[in-house]
Amino acid sequence: MSARIYQRPKNAMQSGKARTSDWLLEFEPAEARRPDPLMGWAGSGDTQSQVTLAFNSQEEAQAYADRYGIEVRVIPTPPRKLKLQSYADNFR
Repeated sequence: MSARIYQRPKNAMQSGKARTSDWLLEFEPAEARRPDPLMGWAGSGDTQSQVTLAFNSQEEAQAYADRYGIEVRVIPTPPRKLKLQSYADNFR
């Protein structure tokens, strides 16, 4: 059983940073998704892919994984880049 730990990204539809400080532990898919013969929807029998655990810090998520013997891959948070410009820059 393997999983990945990453920090929740900012939603594209929000301007604030609510809930972006959470760290998530998400299990890697154990089997490939395949289309359902009747409906055509993609699915699999892997129930672990439905589980996402939220933690306050990366250390808490790592400790949880160590406690239960879960092999994890930590994805570092990319640095935030601010594009500072004034309203007048729109007319140049």
